[in-house]
Parts: sequence; C-alpha cells; structure tokens
Amino acid sequence: MVLPNSTKIKKQAHPKWNYFMLLLVVFGGFLIFGFSENIKGPAIPKMQSEFQLDEMQLGLLLAVNSLGYLIACSFTGLLSARLGIKWTAILAFSSMTISGVLMYLSTNYAFLSASYFLMYIGNGMLEIGLAIMAARIFTKNTGTMMNLSHFFYGLSSTVAPVIASSMMGWSVFGGELGWRGMYLVMLSLSLLPVIPSIMGKFPGDDQITSERIPLKQFFKDKVAWLIVALLSFGVVSEMAVGGWLVYYLEKAYGWSLDAASSMLSIFFLFFMLSRLFLGPVTDKIGYTLSIMLFAAFSGICSIAAILIGQKAAILFAVAGIGIAPIYPTVMALLAKRYPTSTDSAITFTVTLMGIASVIGNLLIGVIIDGVGEFFQGTHGASEGSLLGLQAGYGFIGLLALLCSATSAILFFYLRKRKELI
Repeated sequence: MVLPNSTKIKKQAHPKWNYFMLLLVVFGGFLIFGFSENIKGPAIPKMQSEFQLDEMQLGLLLAVNSLGYLIACSFTGLLSARLGIKWTAILAFSSMTISGVLMYLSTNYAFLSASYFLMYIGNGMLEIGLAIMAARIFTKNTGTMMNLSHFFYGLSSTVAPVIASSMMGWSVFGGELGWRGMYLVMLSLSLLPVIPSIMGKFPGDDQITSERIPLKQFFKDKVAWLIVALLSFGVVSEMAVGGWLVYYLEKAYGWSLDAASSMLSIFFLFFMLSRLFLGPVTDKIGYTLSIMLFAAFSGICSIAAILIGQKAAILFAVAGIGIAPIYPTVMALLAKRYPTSTDSAITFTVTLMGIASVIGNLLIGVIIDGVGEFFQGTHGASEGSLLGLQAGYGFIGLLALLCSATSAILFFYLRKRKELI
C-alpha cells in the first residue's frame, strides 16, 4: 500500500516541479533581457572613446543592432516550430553569452559591430521565445502572469544602468573591469536560465504542425492587423518616453539633467508597479477593454501635462501607469485568440511592430524639428523651439490615444462577432 501512494504523490509533484522550472526560465529570461538591453547606456561613451567613433558610426552601430533584432523576430517563430521552444530558448541564451565573449575580445569597430549584432539577434530570439513560452505556460490568469513576467524586465531595466556603471569601475586582477569585462560578466549570466531550460519540459513542443495557422493567413486577418496597429501605437508611445522625456524637461522647462532624470526614474517606477499590480485587472475586465482604458489614461496624462505646463510635470511620470500593461496584455490577447498558433501570431505582430517603431521614433524627431522651424519665423527661436517640443511630445500622447481608439474598434468588432476576450 505504501509504494502506490508514494508513486502517486511523486506523479502529482512532478508537474509542480516542472512549472517551477519553467517559471525560472521565463522570469529569469526577462531579467536577463532587461539587463542586456539597458547596460549599453554607460558603456557606449567608453566604446566611443576607445575606438574613436563619430556620431555617424555610433548611429550605424545602433541601427545595425535594430536590424539584427528585427531579423531575429522574423525567424524565431519558425525556429520554435522546427526545434521546439526549449532549444530555441537555449540557443538564444547561448548566443548572448557568446556575444559577450566576442565583445570582450573585440579589437576594432567592425569586430564590435558584429558582436553587438549577434547580441541583438539573441535579444530578438529571446523576446519572441519568451513571449511564446509564457503564452504556452500561463494558460490561467494569463494577463496577470504576462504582466508579472514583464515586471521582471522592467525591474532589471531600471537597475541595469546603475549596475553597469558601477561594474565598469571594479578593480579586477589589478586593473579596471571596464566596459568589456562588464559585458562579459553580464551576458554570461544568460547561461543561468539554460539550466532550468534543460531540466524543464515545455508544453506545446509536441503540438501537431497541421493545427497551426500558417503565417500567411495572418495577413488576411483583420483582427491580426488591428492588434499590430494598437501594439505599434502603444509601444512607440512607451519607448519614446525613455528617449524624449529628459530632453523635453531640460529644453522646455530648463530643468537640470539630474532633476529631469529623476522624473524619468519616477516614470519607470510607476511603470514597474503598474505591471506588478494591474495584471489581475486585465483578467477581470478583459484584455481589449483593459488596453483601451489604460492607453487612454496614458495619453490623457501626457497631453494634460503639456497643456497645463511645468506644475503638472508629474503627469508625464503618471502616464507610465497606463502605458505599462499594453505590451504584456497584447501578448495575453494573442495567446487566447490564437491558442494553437501563438508562435506565428507573436512573430507576425512583433515583427511588424518593430518596423512601425522605427518609423514612429523617426516621426517624433521630424515633428519636433519641423514644427520648431515653422514657428521660429513668426514666434521667435525660443518660442518656436518650445512649440516644436510640445508638438513632438504631444505626438507621443496622441499615439497612446490612437492605441486606445484602435482598441475600441477591435473591442466592438469582436463583441459584434461574439469573440470578445
């Protein structure tokens, strides 16, 4: 009697152990992802100085990296269908570790660019891979768990620049660790999630290929295009804050770099806490409605901050509460909308979103310059520049409102078809 009972207990415990291993991969993967993307801030000036790079070479370095990221996003879904998400994840983590070694050994600009390109290939594979993984694992409370997963990305993104800056000054073997050693150490951490990846069994890897929706079918799906549109609007609005908020506060209000950076830190604090606590709300009221309400809140906060002026600057940070849940909630929506073809749905959506993000960020700069130059003749240089900045940052708020409007279209379309999630 003892043996059958103990065997039964062991069988019941195994799925829990496997789930724990998978959580380590997903949460650990998002931590690594956040670190790898955001340690470059303190490192880039050091690289520029060592290799004597001009701004054009630096811009080309970052542009090539974005290209590598988009290329990886385009093939990772197919790779996961062929190799399985387990080995796709292991390959992504391993490529990032190798890129860290190559960066440490880089001796010239071309070598550095190739190393960085490989890292962003790994980053792109990791983003798609983790999204597919999370969609397969979190079949219950999907919105909550997706937001919690992305909380770990936000956490590591927030502390990454501080840690990277500190590490570069460490004394190792009588010398300074520097940017090379920092990248080597930080990217070597990518090997840690490989251990639970090998030990865990990932659901969906044995799924019959015929059950999947071909990628080309998504090009004919109206819902898929609406999701691409709302995610593109939301993500460009989210990412633009990191690039433009400090600049806006410095130029428009004359804030010091420290004061403006502090406001950006508050934005990321609200951003992180939102993903930690608002996930259950998305499961309760529905994913499409959640995106519509959160995006509207973010857009209203940003535009109100501009219209009211400096005394309402805190609203720039508060906008992070609304914009933070957009990306993970869309991933939850894709998981529920396309349960047998989540990998194809995520590949289609994120790849097109990446292209839209490049265009969107360019537009912000064009609007700031264009509007500023247009009004300088009639309002003076100072007033014209301010109007340009307001127009550019207003466009960031407008993108959040467009995300909300697109979500509303999707909401009523799905409700009419009785397919609301």
